[in-house]
Amino acid sequence: MRLAQHVERFPEFMKDVKSVEILSWEGNVVRARWVGRVEELRINVKWIEEDVWDFEARTSHFRQVEGDYGKLEGVWRFEPVPEGTLFTSVVEIEYDVPLIGGLLRGLIAKKAKENVDATLEAIKRQAEAEAASGEA
Repeated sequence: MRLAQHVERFPEFMKDVKSVEILSWEGNVVRARWVGRVEELRINVKWIEEDVWDFEARTSHFRQVEGDYGKLEGVWRFEPVPEGTLFTSVVEIEYDVPLIGGLLRGLIAKKAKENVDATLEAIKRQAEAEAASGEA
């Protein structure tokens, strides 16, 4: 959970995240400016996201407050399990571009799913690497 809180580090280990700039961090609320890349379309997607962490419930609820998405919101959950931590993510994304066809809509939906899966996998790999090196 600690690694996931530091979104400014995501570009270090996530290829589709170009930059994350922390705008404010007040208590359990983090506001950050994100730039992601959809290489297949050769476009950058930009947004400002607000993450609200509930340390007792081991969750982070997030939402876009400004940016390119019609809607971006969701929740991350960190559940203790015997093997370590089960990290799950539920994300709702709407990306509306006038006049794009069904093929591009399908590509964008596919990329959104791949991005969620890549986020989970990248954080898992990074957390395991830090644990193995004694950084955790």
